Amino acid sequence: MRLWKRLAALTLPAVLCLSLLAGCAKDGEGLSLSVCVGPAPVTLDPIYAQEITDQTILAHLYENLMRAASDGSGGSTVVNGMAKSVDVEENHDGTVTYTFRLRSAKWSDGKNVRASDFVYAWRRLADPASQSPHASLLSIVSGYEEARQSGDMELLQVSAKNDTTFVVVLDGEYDWFLTQVCTAPATVPLRQDVVLRLKEAGIQAVGEGEKALPWWNDPTQLVTNGPFQVTAWEEDSLHAAASERYYGDQPGPSELTFRFADSAEEGWVLYDSKTVDAVWPLPQARLEELAADEAWTATPTLSTYSAVFNCREGVFADPTVREAMQLAIDRNALVETAGVTTRAAEGLVPPGVPESEEGDFRTMGGALLDNDPELYGERRDRARELLSSAGYDSGSDLGELEYLYVDEGSNGQTAQVLCQQWRDALGIHMTPRGVTEQELRTALQSGAYTAAGVALTAGGNDAECFLTAWTTHSPDNVAGYENSAYDTLMVIIANAADGTARMGCLHDAEDLLLSDHVLAPLYTEGTAWEMRDTLTGAFRDARGWFGFANTILRTS
Repeated sequence: MRLWKRLAALTLPAVLCLSLLAGCAKDGEGLSLSVCVGPAPVTLDPIYAQEITDQTILAHLYENLMRAASDGSGGSTVVNGMAKSVDVEENHDGTVTYTFRLRSAKWSDGKNVRASDFVYAWRRLADPASQSPHASLLSIVSGYEEARQSGDMELLQVSAKNDTTFVVVLDGEYDWFLTQVCTAPATVPLRQDVVLRLKEAGIQAVGEGEKALPWWNDPTQLVTNGPFQVTAWEEDSLHAAASERYYGDQPGPSELTFRFADSAEEGWVLYDSKTVDAVWPLPQARLEELAADEAWTATPTLSTYSAVFNCREGVFADPTVREAMQLAIDRNALVETAGVTTRAAEGLVPPGVPESEEGDFRTMGGALLDNDPELYGERRDRARELLSSAGYDSGSDLGELEYLYVDEGSNGQTAQVLCQQWRDALGIHMTPRGVTEQELRTALQSGAYTAAGVALTAGGNDAECFLTAWTTHSPDNVAGYENSAYDTLMVIIANAADGTARMGCLHDAEDLLLSDHVLAPLYTEGTAWEMRDTLTGAFRDARGWFGFANTILRTS
């Protein structure tokens, strides 16, 4: 066993950041901030929260091992949170041990934050009985598969050496573990005694035979370790106050109110009337107004809307047919339908995912998909040749096919245009059918579909998070894709100690995946939000949620 890295140096930027911000405390002292980032929360249980509102609220109530902070330009960087320091050690068997030494911090009821609180939260997240959509965040932790298969969560390699030392063993050298997993709303600590007590209260609050209220049902009863505590919960808003127990000197608002809006238009009314100081998402009319300025660009999101083909059986088991389908797509026409914040996809990994100081992953890797409008005719002719070489004289020979999509937003229009492109170019009879999100998820997981439009997202802002899902045995591999070379490449990436070599392998993996035409990336998506010019210090994390804890009045 050898010492690989020591990351205690991360503590210095955190302390420096806190001390600098503390000097500006007067700028935020007494500030009452009101924001709108979507509709009322669906859940405030960290392991189930998927909506932006839910995750944003949780990011203010709880603090993880590491925390996201403003990078000064509206985005985020990562500094120490509950972890005062981190030691990283490479083991003989290829695993890597992270040892987090917790700072002296307290829960809002005055009890100490302990390593066992993280153990409980992470085991609860990984437990298959929980059915958390975020469980795969911990798939890189040693013992994850064994724990899920057996139901014995003690097999998950997370442990409390003592009250202030939390230990995690990973299967490899995952560069994004600290910045993505250890900052995620889904992996924040929880007090087991609090969860059990509030669960019991939820049972007692309803009549016999009725469904119990969720344990988080009354947010004012939550015991939290973050910079804010909930003080009031109303139908159209949630009110929070700066926590007196929080370890850091927060320069931001003393009061933070989340206003809820069921649509972008409703949110904009709140902003336009000065009821809120920041708003997301923006209505289409406002986006079009911003897009009229050629210098304006939407903020990239971790999402690539793609057509996914079922490779298990049927016509799309043939890669030649899949290639023909991909070549027949006119992405530029799809973008015109999808909206002003979209752009034709150039690969699976969208713009904005970091690689180096020279550029992001997409810029450094270049375009893997040809979107030149002048060459679309040539691509379409090639698609016809491929379909013929696969043994189909006409696209109608493939039979009646179905394309599933979630019936919301512009997805229906996109599906209509895409299926018409396949009909015009290849004569394929592909019928689009709108379904609910749950229906699509069920079809994808069971393999009961032919092709589907899917917003492919990543749990972390790293190219590996987009690519690891397509390994043979990944539960997220909804296409049924199998390629031993791809699997081997992803193992090499997981264990790569050299960052440059790792990035090179990630580009190779994306190229291999797309050359097998398992999926056809259609377009990448962007977003935008607005805040008063008089305020600064807020940020939007690349994963979607917002941070307002350090918002202060602008001094210049």
